[in-house]
Amino acid sequence: MKLYDSIGPNPHIVRMFMAEKGIDIPRQTVDLRKGENREAEHLKRNPHGQMPTLELDDGSYLSEITAICEYLEEKHPAPALIGSTPEERAECRMWTRRVDLNICEPLANGYRFGEALKFFEKRIPVVPEASPGLKMIAQDRLKWLDGQIAGKDYLCGKRFTLADILLYGWLNFGNQVGQPLDTTNANIAAWFARVGERPSAKA
Repeated sequence: MKLYDSIGPNPHIVRMFMAEKGIDIPRQTVDLRKGENREAEHLKRNPHGQMPTLELDDGSYLSEITAICEYLEEKHPAPALIGSTPEERAECRMWTRRVDLNICEPLANGYRFGEALKFFEKRIPVVPEASPGLKMIAQDRLKWLDGQIAGKDYLCGKRFTLADILLYGWLNFGNQVGQPLDTTNANIAAWFARVGERPSAKA
């Protein structure tokens, strides 16, 4: 296998997932700033032109971070970062979906349509007037999540999972691009610090 890697939160999430599992896959860097991800060579790997992309042993390609992580979990079941039982897997997928739709996506597009507008306006459809509202949605849902995580170590209780990695990757990115974590969300702030101490966070 080979991981086509780059800067940005999504590749970081896959690298963090791999680090937690102790998986070492050869990597090739794709230069996002130069637009290499939008060139024909990469579009053959991922027609969306997004990062990261995983090349499988049979020469086919897999993209979308959740799909990549699910594949790696099936190939390397231990330690389980999605789950070892149907119940555990369902719980992780529930929280991954909630985090992705309600926090990561609005945070990402709030940035793309706002601070990064000049970078993205020639690459994807952008809606600049939506940026403030999207950022507000992400913050509102984080406040909701703060209540949900009270008394828990991680989103799935005692289990550290893909849901935590996804949320950490995007909140870490948000801190760098004008959407800092509101520390009045004390449960999330404590969780963020706890996850940040894991060696994989530096992957």
